[in-house]
This record gives sequence, structure tokens and C-alpha cells, in this order.
Amino acid sequence: MNRREARALLSIAGSDPSGGAGIQADLKTFTALGAYGCAVITSLTVQNTLGVQSCHPLPPDLVFQQTAAVLADFAVSHVKIGMIGTTAIGTALCQALAGFTGEVIYDPVVFSSVGKPRQTTDSMDGIRQVAARATVLTPNRDELQILTGFDATTLTEAVAAAQGLFTSCPQLKAVVIKGGHLNQDQSEVTDTLLLAGEEQPLFRTHPRIISANTHGTGCTFAAALAAFHQKSGDYPDAFRRSVDFLDTLLALSAPYRLGQGTGGLCHHLYSHVTGND
Repeated sequence: MNRREARALLSIAGSDPSGGAGIQADLKTFTALGAYGCAVITSLTVQNTLGVQSCHPLPPDLVFQQTAAVLADFAVSHVKIGMIGTTAIGTALCQALAGFTGEVIYDPVVFSSVGKPRQTTDSMDGIRQVAARATVLTPNRDELQILTGFDATTLTEAVAAAQGLFTSCPQLKAVVIKGGHLNQDQSEVTDTLLLAGEEQPLFRTHPRIISANTHGTGCTFAAALAAFHQKSGDYPDAFRRSVDFLDTLLALSAPYRLGQGTGGLCHHLYSHVTGND
């Protein structure tokens, strides 16, 4: 019997034992969207919905070996990267991805959505190394400001700051500015897609959904972008569908209490309610 080789998505991120963010959120997203997910863990964390108690990065060589082993065996089309942990791990990842020709979607996690820094203080050089290797970046306002060194307090400022990333990151094809942290007092959110060589950004404005379950939204969005782009190969299509997917998850999750603090998303409800293509 002839068997068709299945393309895989690879998540490289930290582990969240509460299941809301990191590796756990990425794999849930891949499964909800009908994609096969592999996973490389960069750090072990002690956290729950009340906060991050501690972070324990793995040895860089172990992260390198995990990544190399998956890439040598699977037909990986997209690598989605989240929390790195240390500069040395960032360097190891860049070395492991040196020959990779697919998409690298990097969500530069600097702060968790429960408010405590997740990155160790020596990881900023690693963040910049990985950003320079990425084909897609998905920063929020704070992450964009740290990456570029420019203010991004308004949408206009954020777009101007993001445009500069195409110069500093030579392999970059697209930047998505997640708009949840911009104009937080407004009832609408505007997410933005910028494409290399295109002057006009694509904006997606949608109602702000109020929920206690927002932990891991950044991870989920970037993972969804990877999954949708694997299907279509089109950035605008993947961007629009990822925004809609996250909005659907936020609405589905809002009625539930997940833990005693900032809960994660109910990825498992998506296919039951909406179906899956």
C-alpha cells in the first residue's frame, strides 16, 4: 500500500503544566486545526493560573538534539517558536535550524499573560538571534517595543516600529502585530499584518472579548498562524483565519472557570462547535 507522507508542524517552546500556554497550547491548537504537531521543550516551568513561580531552562545541547532529531525524521513545513529561556538556547536553536528551508514563526515571549517575566535576564540576545532567523514574527505591543527599541503605544507607532524589523531581520517575510495590548480601554481590537515589500498593512478589527481565560492567547495565535499557513500558503488568509480562530476560542472559553486565576483557552471545544476543515 502506498502511503502519503504527512507534513508536520514543530513547536519549540516551554512547558506549561497548567496547560494554558507554551507547548501544551501549541499542540492543542495544531490538533484542533487538523495538523500533526511535534514538540521540542526549551524550559520547564512551575506555574498555574495564578502565576509563574519558577523557570528552569534545559541544557542548550539537549534542545539542539531534540530539534535535530525531529527535523531529521519528519517532513516539517513550519516551525513555531515561543519561549527560549536563555541566550545559549537561542544560539543552539539557530544552529539546529541552519539548514531548515521552511517557515519559522516566532512569537517572542517576554512576559506571560499572568504578568510575570518568563524569560531569564540573559535571553534578550537569544531573542534577537531567533528573530533574525524567523520568516514571521508575531509580537504584541510590549514585545515589539523591546525588539525594536521604539515606542509602540499607538497603532501608527506600532506599524512604523514593525516596518523596521524587515531591515534588521533579513529572512523576515511577515510581521503580525497582535493588537490586544493597544488601546485597552476600547471595545475593539485591531490586529495588523505587514508583508515584506508591501507598503499597505492589512488590518483586522474585531470586538474585544472580555474573559478571565486569556492565558496563552499569544501562543495559540502564532500556532494557528502556522497551521493555517501550512494549509493555504497565503499569509493574508492565514492571518484572517487565525484572528477568527482566536476570537472563537475566547468566546467559547469565557463561560468557564479554569483555575483560580487567569485561565487558558478551551481548545477542545473548537471542533465540536465549529467543525474543522
